[in-house]
Amino acid sequence: MKGFLLLALLTVASSTAHAIVIRDDVDDARYRVPATEFPALVDMPGEGHGALIAPQWVLTAAHTLPMHADLKQVVINGSARDVERVVTHPGYRTLPQTLIDQAMASGEAMLIVVFLASGDDVALIKLKTPVTDVAPVVLYSGSDEAGQVAKILGKGATGTGATGHSPNGPNRTELRRAFNRITSAYDRWLCYVFDAPPEAVPLEGALGNGDSGGPVLVEHDGQWLLAGQGSWKVVQGNVLTARPGRYGQVTCNVRVSHYRDWIQRVMAGQP
Repeated sequence: MKGFLLLALLTVASSTAHAIVIRDDVDDARYRVPATEFPALVDMPGEGHGALIAPQWVLTAAHTLPMHADLKQVVINGSARDVERVVTHPGYRTLPQTLIDQAMASGEAMLIVVFLASGDDVALIKLKTPVTDVAPVVLYSGSDEAGQVAKILGKGATGTGATGHSPNGPNRTELRRAFNRITSAYDRWLCYVFDAPPEAVPLEGALGNGDSGGPVLVEHDGQWLLAGQGSWKVVQGNVLTARPGRYGQVTCNVRVSHYRDWIQRVMAGQP
């Protein structure tokens, strides 16, 4: 999946800049936040994120996992944490190279969208020792995500909705947060549209490449709960020339409530 630059939120390059794709009419500084905004954020190696959901467990999008090597460490609150094991959802499938090759030859990627939508892009990471300096985020269990304004965070690629961002990176940058209204939530996914002003919410934004696994939070009783994690986006037109992160694009996120039972079974050690 890393080789397909426009649909997956995770790609190869990394460097230092900013993160989250933002409105073109709002000052960039209003989106930048310190790590204390969401201490449970987990940095995967190179790029991509997860969230600490229990002292010894991290939830992430499965495609953030290293493709050809075991995951040894993740970073939480600025410190490296050793990994004991990884549990990938049995319904996760890596993107076939045939579909990537066809899309790169033609610019048309509808079957990639179909493939991504039919999979379970979720994984759990068990740490060797419990995290004691960060409080885990609570999982959202409701089914009413559609219509709610979500808070999103990440250190991936940046740009504005007017121009999008470069599909070639950099994809590990500074932490930002933005907001977006969830437009649909069903089964595995919850999605939102990157609206242009004046329809956009005041600090509207969208996850960029490198933000896979980044948290999508909804507020309940004054507390921000984990409702989703960044997974993939739909880029209209020719995927070889279109820029990700432009106004009108749809971002789809792993719907945490759909996987709540599986998460609890894995953490409890049940098959």
